[in-house]
Order: sequence, then C-alpha cells, then structure tokens
Amino acid sequence: MNKKEQIEMIKEDFKNAQSILTAIGDETRQIILLVLMESDCKSGMRVGEITEKTHLSRPAVSHQLKILKDIGIVKMREEGTKNFYYINVSAKLSILKKLVVDIEQLMKEFYQ
Repeated sequence: MNKKEQIEMIKEDFKNAQSILTAIGDETRQIILLVLMESDCKSGMRVGEITEKTHLSRPAVSHQLKILKDIGIVKMREEGTKNFYYINVSAKLSILKKLVVDIEQLMKEFYQ
C-alpha cells in the first residue's frame, strides 16, 4: 500500500472514530470511565456508586453515562428496578485501536 492509500485509510479511520474520540475526550467522561474500570466490570456500578466515587452530581453522572451508552462505550444491565453500568469491550474500542495501528504503521515507514 502506498503512502497516499495509507493516508486515505487513516482519514477513514478518523471518520469512523470521531464520535468515540469526542465521547472519551471529555474529562468528566474520562473520570467516569476510570471509575468503571476500577470496579468489577462484570457486575457494573449504579449511578449512586459512581456519584460517590466521582463527587459529581447524580444528574451529571446520568447525563454523561447516557452519552457513553449512546455511543456504545458503556452498557447498562437491568436487575429489577436497578440499573448497572459497565464498560462495553466491543468493536468500538477496536475502531480506536485500528486508528492508532494505522498511524503507527505509516509513521514507521515514513521515518525509516
């Protein structure tokens, strides 16, 4: 693959990752993601637990979780009337990985 084709691929990678990058680029959402990573990812956490650990308001946590959930980075599991949030290890993260790998590959070839 030539350099122009690689750049076109990276351009497409950026396009595919744009909403994810925007979602995880926010410092508040990063804090929430870190808290979720510290938890038992299988069982998840409730909004109140996240609120306690982040010192954010309940409405702020709920709003940020909705953004992360809508983009597919966070999933919610219902248990009766309780909602548990956890990180969705999915194709969304592989989109970011592909972007980074493609950039690294181009840079390796460019600087050799």
